[in-house]
Amino acid sequence: MTPLTIYTPSGVLAKAAPLKLAAKRLVTFGFDVSIDEAALAKHQRFGGDDDLRLEAIHRVARARPDVALASRGGYGLTRLLDRLDWKLLARSVESGTRWVGYSDLTALQMGLLAHRKAPTWWGPLACDDFGRDELDEVTPDCFAEAMSGALEAVGFRTEAGFDGLDVRGLTWGGNLAMLCSLLGTPHWPKVKGGVLMLEDVAEHPYRVERMLLQLHQAGVLASQKAILLAEFSDWKKSPLDRGFNLKTVVAHLRSLVDVPILTGFPFGHVPTKVTVPFGVKAHLAVQGRDAFLGWQEGHAHHRHEGDAEDHGHDHAGHHHDH
Repeated sequence: MTPLTIYTPSGVLAKAAPLKLAAKRLVTFGFDVSIDEAALAKHQRFGGDDDLRLEAIHRVARARPDVALASRGGYGLTRLLDRLDWKLLARSVESGTRWVGYSDLTALQMGLLAHRKAPTWWGPLACDDFGRDELDEVTPDCFAEAMSGALEAVGFRTEAGFDGLDVRGLTWGGNLAMLCSLLGTPHWPKVKGGVLMLEDVAEHPYRVERMLLQLHQAGVLASQKAILLAEFSDWKKSPLDRGFNLKTVVAHLRSLVDVPILTGFPFGHVPTKVTVPFGVKAHLAVQGRDAFLGWQEGHAHHRHEGDAEDHGHDHAGHHHDH
């Protein structure tokens, strides 16, 4: 059994039921689950006040479980960034702890990359994914395989036009709004030649475009090897759009930036999501419309300099048509 701790670093858990369901389900996938003592704490919209949540993160880091899985996102980590003990967090990573999450967790993942070059994992959240009524089968299978160290690549379908693309770079990115909030702060990792992965939720395409243009105008996009756009879900059309949508956003971005911008990456605030390392050297290759993102397990656990070797791709069960 793989030791896994669920903790609450950001938003409040309104109910205990999803947390209990998540813990129960994670046991069936081979995890020895413990729930942090402050996981159900409440303070305004947060999972406990700032001091409590800060101590919870540090407590998990000191305990060094194999997996540190956030209960949910929301908002709250930005308040803690200037006070987090990055050395302590990095030591837990070096000891084998895999910090997993997305959404508000982007702040923690970006901070660890900026301050200590420590890798984490872009993956599910305990309550949002394992605590939902119906669990998508791809999400837990991919997560369990990634946490066991067996997963070395994921595959997905992208748009036509990228056949033959073959690049290597550091995986990074996360929630687009969170990324933009970190620009210009000490918690922003200056990644050149990376594979930038992006997602967001409840942001209208014009807001997505504005944030992408901020990254573009800050020189971030042009310095990457590739940009992977995951899901931008749960937004409402406006009668003012008149044909303006996510496709036109991507088309406009492609007219400004020479870097390949791939869509269809299976991730975001949606039921089906893969688990991939964040802050490691990876290999992105496209054959026809089949895209593969691969990495070397050694890099996923302990970051080393140099390119990851190209391993044989085993994508059974992690191939998605979008």
